[in-house]
Amino acid sequence: MFDHDKWQEIFSTLSKNKLRTFLTAFSVAWGIFILIILLGAGEGLRNGAKHEFEVDAINSIWVGGGKTGMPYKGFQPGRNIQMKNDDYDLIKTQIKGVDKISDVFSGRAVRNLSYKKEHGAFLVRPCQPDHQFLENIKLTSGRFLNDMDVKQGRKVCAMGIPLKAALFKDEDPIGKFIDVDGSAYKVVGVFYDSGNNDMNRIYIPISTAQRAYNGQNKIGTIWFSVGDATVEESEVIVNDVRRMMAAKHLFNPADFDAMEINNNNIEYRRVMNMLTGIKIFVGLIGLMTIIAGIVGVSNIMMIVVKERTKEIGVRKAIGASPFSIVSMIMQESILITGFAGYIGLIGGIFLLELFNKFVPPSPFFRNPEVDLWVAVSATILIVIAGVLAGFFPAMRAARIAPVIALRDE
Repeated sequence: MFDHDKWQEIFSTLSKNKLRTFLTAFSVAWGIFILIILLGAGEGLRNGAKHEFEVDAINSIWVGGGKTGMPYKGFQPGRNIQMKNDDYDLIKTQIKGVDKISDVFSGRAVRNLSYKKEHGAFLVRPCQPDHQFLENIKLTSGRFLNDMDVKQGRKVCAMGIPLKAALFKDEDPIGKFIDVDGSAYKVVGVFYDSGNNDMNRIYIPISTAQRAYNGQNKIGTIWFSVGDATVEESEVIVNDVRRMMAAKHLFNPADFDAMEINNNNIEYRRVMNMLTGIKIFVGLIGLMTIIAGIVGVSNIMMIVVKERTKEIGVRKAIGASPFSIVSMIMQESILITGFAGYIGLIGGIFLLELFNKFVPPSPFFRNPEVDLWVAVSATILIVIAGVLAGFFPAMRAARIAPVIALRDE
């Protein structure tokens, strides 16, 4: 039941010791505030790195030709390994675990594009239809490339939103033709890509590029995803690809210079593990800050009880029970720690929200946030610590005989 007189007395005691009350509350609020900010910063780093990986398919593997570094079966080192269309077909049909797959022509990438009076230099990326899934492309209108486009070598393209804005303004580009270095390409789709740099391009069928730009049957890179394969399973796939390509192109399978194979699954796990470690580390720093606040509250509550020993003696002399004395001191401790913890919690969350609203995301830091349950749990923890900080000194004081307490100086 709410005891108005007791709370009035508590507020009176706090108001008479403004500096002490402020310092106690500040240590608690600051500990919670720093914990929220550090946890938010750790999550921001993790979100930023995760976003950079998710711009493209995380579970993907890149295969590119290189230059041999070892002699093999009579061949001297230094041979260039040039991948061709049949390498793409082999990996697509013979390697178990391949999900989506595309290849990229290695000809000149940046070309002059124009439509009516508008023109500009943009990236032209020849590829396969599955490139849409590997790049995590979202179509805003029309379609992406399809198998018939590649089979028939059609002069069609899908363009990013910035190109549509630059060349077509407010005009609908679907079905219109753009000039690409003197050749007309029909626009069949407009897309959005969360990787901003990946939107400043058009995609055309790789077969069309090979014919138009004298690429013959050469390709630069093969890119494929491995579905739900684990990191260990993806490594098995990498080894299978390396052995197959080594047998076809006659190089030593142990010659890692001959063919570059990048497994994004491993890189993703390595970076995420590192950032998880950073998040745990900054969380521990925040926890240490809270512990420092708890120690401060404990020391101050011990001083408070010591200063009020004579007052406690008077209360006991006029009939106050030990429970009423202990509860009064604990309520004072709960009031300070609870209110200060709430202020620190709200302040930290408010600052993170301001950051999200006014600071644009960067490549490796975005959307700093904190698990609300973690934040509330930390606040509850410091309130409990404040209760214990007041409880033990109050219990000792409540056991003192009134005569002894009244003699205290």
